[in-house]
Amino acid sequence: MHVRQLLGGYVLGALAPEDDRRVAGHLRGCAACRAAYLEVAETASLLALLRVEDLADGPPDA
Repeated sequence: MHVRQLLGGYVLGALAPEDDRRVAGHLRGCAACRAAYLEVAETASLLALLRVEDLADGPPDA
């Protein structure tokens, strides 16, 4: 499995220690995967800003 498939788990800290080390090592030497990592990390940070109310059906409160 290529490390790009593990980036979501890496960002969330959900990988096994061996996979975590593998991804970290790969990111040190691969600019393309580092760029992909930054995109995934940014998305995870933005998702953390959502509130339950933001996910509810219906129009936003006026």
